[in-house]
Amino acid sequence: MQHGFIKVASVSPKIKVADTDYNKEEICKCIEEAEGNGAKIIVFPELCITGYTCGDLFLQETLLESAKSALEEIVDFTDGYDALVFVGMPLEVGNNLYNVAAVINCGELLAFIPKTHIPNYAEFYEGRHFAKGNETAIPVTFLENEIPFGSHILFETDALEGLKIAAEICEDMWVPNPPNIKHALAGANVIVNLSASNENVGKDEYREMLIKSTSARLVAAYIFSSAGEGESTQDLVFSGHNMIAENGTMLAQENSFLANIVYADLDIHRLKMERRRMNSYENSGALEAENAGYLTIPFSIVREKTNLTRSFLQNPFVPVNKEKREKRCEQIFAIQSFGLVKRYEHTNCKSAVLGISGGLDSTLALLVTVRAFDILGIDRKNIYSVTMPCFGTTDRTYDNACKLAETLGTTLMEVDIKEAVSIHFKDIHQDPDNHDVTYENGQARERTQVLMDIANKTGGLVIGTGDMSELALGWATYNGDHMSMYGVNAGVPKTLVRHLVRYYADSCGNETLMKVLYDVLDTPVSPELLPPEDGKISQKTEDLVGPYELHDFFLYYMLRLGYSPSKVYRIAVTAFESVYTEEIILKWLKTFYHRFFTQQFKRSCLPDGPKVGSVAVSPRGDLRMPSDASAAIWKRELEEL
Repeated sequence: MQHGFIKVASVSPKIKVADTDYNKEEICKCIEEAEGNGAKIIVFPELCITGYTCGDLFLQETLLESAKSALEEIVDFTDGYDALVFVGMPLEVGNNLYNVAAVINCGELLAFIPKTHIPNYAEFYEGRHFAKGNETAIPVTFLENEIPFGSHILFETDALEGLKIAAEICEDMWVPNPPNIKHALAGANVIVNLSASNENVGKDEYREMLIKSTSARLVAAYIFSSAGEGESTQDLVFSGHNMIAENGTMLAQENSFLANIVYADLDIHRLKMERRRMNSYENSGALEAENAGYLTIPFSIVREKTNLTRSFLQNPFVPVNKEKREKRCEQIFAIQSFGLVKRYEHTNCKSAVLGISGGLDSTLALLVTVRAFDILGIDRKNIYSVTMPCFGTTDRTYDNACKLAETLGTTLMEVDIKEAVSIHFKDIHQDPDNHDVTYENGQARERTQVLMDIANKTGGLVIGTGDMSELALGWATYNGDHMSMYGVNAGVPKTLVRHLVRYYADSCGNETLMKVLYDVLDTPVSPELLPPEDGKISQKTEDLVGPYELHDFFLYYMLRLGYSPSKVYRIAVTAFESVYTEEIILKWLKTFYHRFFTQQFKRSCLPDGPKVGSVAVSPRGDLRMPSDASAAIWKRELEEL
C-alpha cells in the first residue's frame, strides 16, 4: 500500500447451479490464488455461492441452508488470508429473501450488503424471489452472531489511509439514481459490484462504457465481477465479464466466457487528489459518512509495498494509439490557432512577427500562425519570419529557418545581431570571450527587442514560441524568449511539440515542406547561444537540464496528479527501466524540483496563451504558486530515497 497503491481482483469462478459445496470449493481456490498474487480486495459475482440462475430453487429451504453453511466455511477458510472478500449469496431475513454481498475479512464476517434495485423486466424475474434491500444498517442474526445488514456501509483500514469501500449489486448500477452516488458522497472511493449480467450482442460494450463513465463521474475506482462459466444456459449465457476501472480509465478486463481472475493496482492517493482539486465535488452535496447514515466498519490487511503490475506511459502527454494521437494533434492545432484568431479579431492587427531559429518550438509556432492567418483570410506575407543569426547559429538551423519561412509563403527577414550584441557587451563591460550567462542572455534579449520593434513597425503582434516544458524548468531568458504578445506554445510540453510537428509534416502534402520539417525534427534541441564546434551545435539543452521525456513525465505526475517525489521516482524507475538507470532518474528528478521551485517568478508573469491539455502553468489558470515558495520538504524526501 506504499504510495497509495493497492492490488485488487475481480473473480469469476466456475460454478455448478445449486451445488453450494462445489461452488464453495471453487470460491476458496480463487481466494487462495488471488490473495497469493497480492490482491487485498477480492470481488466475486452476484449469488455465486448458489449460482444466479437457480430460479424457484431459491425458495427451497435446503438451498438456503446449504448456502449459509457454505458461507460459514468460506469465512473460516479466510482466516489467515490478508484480504477483504465480497461473495454473493441469497439470505433470508425475517419473512423476506434478499440478494446480498457477504463481506469477509480474515476469518470474520463483517456485513451483508443487500441489492436495492430488483429487476423484473425482459429476461429478469428477480422480483419473484427477492425483496428490495434497506439502506440503513440494522443487525441481523447469522449463526448466533449479530451482523450489520444494509447498503449504507463503508469499509476502511488503517493500512491505507483514505481508502473507503462500498458495495452495490448488478442492477444497482444501471438505474437513474444508483446507490454508488450516495456511496461516493459519503466518502467511498472504491465501489465494488457483484453482478450477473448476461451476454447478448453489444451488451459488453455498453457495460464497459457504463463502468468507465461511472468511475469517471464519481472520481472513484470501480470493481465489477460478473457471473460466468457454469451458470445455466437454459435461456441465457453469462460470459464472466470482469472489469476494473479507475476515474474513467479501464485498468483491466476479461470477457472470455471462461472462469477468470483479473487484477489491477488502484491508486487511492490519486483518487483523493482528484477529489481534492475538484472543489465542486464537495459543493455537489458531499456528506460525512456518519451524517449520511452510513456505518463504517474497519477491516484488517497488512501494510506492505504493492508489487506493481500497473504500467505508466513514458510519454503521458502523447497517446500511444496512432489514430488517437493524430486526433489529439489536430485538436491542439485547432486550440492554438483559434486562440490566436481571437486575439487578432480583438486587436485588429494584420501582421505577426516570429523569431525563427530552425528549432522545434519556433517551427510549431509558425505553423500555428500560418493556420490562424488562413482562417482569418490574411495574406501569409503578413507573417514576418525573422531569423537573427548570432554567435551560436549553425548553417543547418539557419538554412532550415529560411526554407521553412519561404516554403510556407511568409515574409523572411534576416537581422544579424552580432554587431548589436557586441556593442551591448562593450557598453556593459562584458568580455565576449567569457561565455557565461550574461553572454547567453544578452543574445536572447537582443532578439526579443528586435522582434518587439519590428512588431511596432508593422503594426503586428510578437508570437511567443516557448513551450510548457521550458516554462516548467525556467529554461527561458527572463524578458528574452520568455516574453511575447501571445504565446501559442505555452500549454504544449516538449514531447508533444515533436509529435505535432511530425503530424504536420506527414499530413501537409508538400514534399519540400515535409523534408524541412523532418530535418528540424532530427536537429538536437539547443538555444544556440554558444559558438559551434566544427560547425555543429555545441550546446545541447538535454545535456544541461536533462532529457525532456523525463521532465515531462515528472511534470505530469507531480503537477497533474499531485504525486510525492518518492512516488514520482518509483513510477519513473518502472516506466524507464530499460532506458535510464535509477541514479540518472534521481539526478534529473532533483534538477526538476530545484528548477521548478526556483523559476516560478518567470511563470508568474507569463504572456497570454491557450491551455491545450490537463496540465498548464499559467498564473491566471492552473498554477497559482508563490514565486518564493520553499522546496525544502520535497528535496528532503528525495534525499531520503
